[in-house]
Amino acid sequence: MDKTKNTSLKGVLILLTTGFIWGTSFVAQSIGMEKIDAFTYNGIRTVMGGIVLVPVIIIMQMLAKKKNADNEGKPQGKLLNKTSIKYGLILGILFCIASNFQQFAFYYSTAGKIAFITSLYMFFVPIIGLFIKKKVPLLSWICVICGFIGLYFICINPEQIDGINKGDILTLICAFFYAIHILCVEKFANEVDGTLLSCMQFFVGGGISIILMFIFETPIMADILAAGKPLLYSGIMSCGVAYTFQIIGQKYTEATIASLLMCTESVFAVIAAAIILNEYLTTREAIGCTIVFIAVIISQLPTKKTQS
Repeated sequence: MDKTKNTSLKGVLILLTTGFIWGTSFVAQSIGMEKIDAFTYNGIRTVMGGIVLVPVIIIMQMLAKKKNADNEGKPQGKLLNKTSIKYGLILGILFCIASNFQQFAFYYSTAGKIAFITSLYMFFVPIIGLFIKKKVPLLSWICVICGFIGLYFICINPEQIDGINKGDILTLICAFFYAIHILCVEKFANEVDGTLLSCMQFFVGGGISIILMFIFETPIMADILAAGKPLLYSGIMSCGVAYTFQIIGQKYTEATIASLLMCTESVFAVIAAAIILNEYLTTREAIGCTIVFIAVIISQLPTKKTQS
């Protein structure tokens, strides 16, 4: 029986809000980096995201137990077990690598460019998927090619031999690890609660970043407090609230449309960067961003399945 999920206005608005929060968080990251170093910023804001999700998990567990008791069902298994811990560690390490590559890119590049290049994780996913025997439609390959054409316009100035910005390379590596992270989430989410996985990855990833902060950086409390607003926005809103909104929004939204709506984070990032940071893109960069965004949209269109 086909139980295709219908998309409601409620789901659309929630996921657009999610994209807006994620996109504007790029600006918060850029501003925060003016005060503190990369590991410091990333470690603090990521741990904040984990802290925000703790009460959400507790409330969800309480509601689940109450519902289970009302229905006289069997007791649920422990939420935190060996499997969830293992998966949380894996996702936390991947998240730490990806997010720190992205954070260091802010030393060399702008929020808008970083947002768009990060979106290339959508093209790395099918490529990496080939190695785990996931079928890739022809449309996806077309989008991959278009994505890299757009990336060329964004990152490479043909008038300069060394036209590739160091920040662009760091962001591209970030996108690659986010793609691996997405494929792991696809596998793990069927076995472990998604909110718990997110919370654990924030604590693991944030914890590693804080350790690296003390090894490679010199955190100063006055500077951390000066970056308080960007940290709070990135930690609470981007890591905590937006992820929760994603879960809620996808309850009312068909999966393909949900992915497209959340991709608007890159658009919101460029708009926010232009308004708040005056980081206007050049004509060449704007053309590249347009090509990338069109490819993102096309990659999310449903494809007809061949009936056997």
